[in-house]
Amino acid sequence: MRERDTLANRDIRHDWRLDEILALFDRPLNDLLFEAQSVHRRHHPANEVQVSTLLSIKTGGCPEDCKYCPQSIHYRTGVETHNLLPVAQVKSAARKARAAGSTRFCMGAAWRSPTDSQVRRVSVLVETVKDLGMETCVTLGMLTGSQARELARAGLDYYNHNLDTSPEYYREIITTRTYQDRLDTLAAVRAAGIKVCCGGIVGMGETRRDRAGLLAQLANLPEHPESVPINSLVRVAGTPLDGTEPLPPLELVRCIAVARILMPRSVVRLSAGRTELSEEAQALCFLAGAGSIFCGDLLLTTPNPSFDTDMAMLGDLGLERQAMPRPSSEEARP
Repeated sequence: MRERDTLANRDIRHDWRLDEILALFDRPLNDLLFEAQSVHRRHHPANEVQVSTLLSIKTGGCPEDCKYCPQSIHYRTGVETHNLLPVAQVKSAARKARAAGSTRFCMGAAWRSPTDSQVRRVSVLVETVKDLGMETCVTLGMLTGSQARELARAGLDYYNHNLDTSPEYYREIITTRTYQDRLDTLAAVRAAGIKVCCGGIVGMGETRRDRAGLLAQLANLPEHPESVPINSLVRVAGTPLDGTEPLPPLELVRCIAVARILMPRSVVRLSAGRTELSEEAQALCFLAGAGSIFCGDLLLTTPNPSFDTDMAMLGDLGLERQAMPRPSSEEARP
């Protein structure tokens, strides 16, 4: 056991060079998958998948110009906007997700950076979902240190704030906030004691070097993100990236495998874009080390496979959902 622990600890590095990461991408796929699956089994249950549900709690009207995002005010995408949802509606959605088998409930609000008042209102939602016995995650844009501490006091488990792409390609995708802005929010979240959910989007016209650069940024953070979502671009009519050539599925598989090797203890999340992946491609993603998916018909405003479709797929692959948390006292009441 001690030898196994020593081997597992040797997996953890924060000094990856770009040329090392590119060499991993270039390996024969069988060799890459073998190493990724070996690393995965040293740190995670071999055949378990964590299931989350994502709800847009405030939709549209975002002042950012992220070229992939249908919620930006800069693009005409037909997204229906709404203000922050009431507590009762969020609670109902969380209960439904829990009954369907999700163990984590994620809430997204289309803000550049929330006000203190908005953060306090989200804190109430966090407390409400926590009372149902679920893990909580929110993504609200940039945070200050005091706002992160407010969310921590509410019991927030994870904060999602993606880096999106490499520092070199970033300005091709977003101009309304800097890469350092994103890193500063991650630092504030860490300092508040909240777990970090941070990944990126592939298939936005970037090169493999950019994909490697994104993973280098994540792997060389002082602490690896506990959750690393790898999103495939969902091309939305009206956004500047509509019409971008899709990323080949095997390149996505390679991205997940490399992320697994670089960040062995992180849960690599197979996130947006699954509607365009075959069951066979998703199976390879799980083999490469993906250990989490989002279930539900929508990811904020873009399509996602139905719950029944995902449960059938997991059954076909012999994968088990992560166990549900024990019911809270409220849920135990008749």
